[in-house]
Amino acid sequence: MTKLLIADNHPIIRKGLELLFSASSSIEIVGSVDDGEAILEFIKKTPVDIILTEVNFPKLNGLTVLRHLKTEYPDIKTIIFSGEPEEVYAINAIKAGASGYVSKSVNIITISEAIMKVAEGGIYLSNELTQQLAFGTKMNRSGRFYKKLSTREAEVLKLLTIGRKNKEISKELDINEKTVSTYKARLMRKLKVTNLVDLVNQAKLRTAEL
Repeated sequence: MTKLLIADNHPIIRKGLELLFSASSSIEIVGSVDDGEAILEFIKKTPVDIILTEVNFPKLNGLTVLRHLKTEYPDIKTIIFSGEPEEVYAINAIKAGASGYVSKSVNIITISEAIMKVAEGGIYLSNELTQQLAFGTKMNRSGRFYKKLSTREAEVLKLLTIGRKNKEISKELDINEKTVSTYKARLMRKLKVTNLVDLVNQAKLRTAEL
C-alpha cells in the first residue's frame, strides 16, 4: 500500500483528501501537515512513499522543499497539487525533483491515477501539457516565458510575487542576498522592466493570461 502524506495550508482541503482516500485499498494517508517545514519534520519520524503537496506555503515554499527532498530523501516521490497554472510551474517543479503536477480543479479519479502512476515510477502531467511537450504544439506567450526560466529563477520570482524581501528569500532558499539580487536582475531583463513593482506586476499579469 502506498503511504501518502498530504501537505496543504487549507485545512478543508487536507480533511477532504483524507476522507476521499479513507476507503482506498491502495493508498494509505499517513499524515497531513500545513507547511513546508512541517513536511521535513514529519518525514524524519514517519515512513512516506509519496507527498501530495501545495507549492504555496507561508513557511518554506514547495519548490524549496523539493530541493531538500531530492538531496536528503531521494526515495520519497512528490506530486505538486496546486491551484497555480500548470504551464507556469509544472516544468520547473519536475526540474526541481517532483514526479507529478496535478491541478486542484481535477476530480478524485485523476488524483488517484496520478498517485498510482508516480508510485509505479512514472511522471504525471496533464494530457494537454504532455502533448505540448511531446509534439511541440503551440504554448501561449506566458507559458513560453515561464518555460524559459530556470528552477531557481522561478523560485525567486514566486517569492517576490508574494511579497518576500531579499533577506527572506536568501534565508528560505539558502543563498546569499547578493545572489538573490542577481536573480532579480536577470528576471527584470527577461521581463523587460527596471524596477521591482513592474517585475511583480508583469509576473502576475503573465500568470493571469494562462
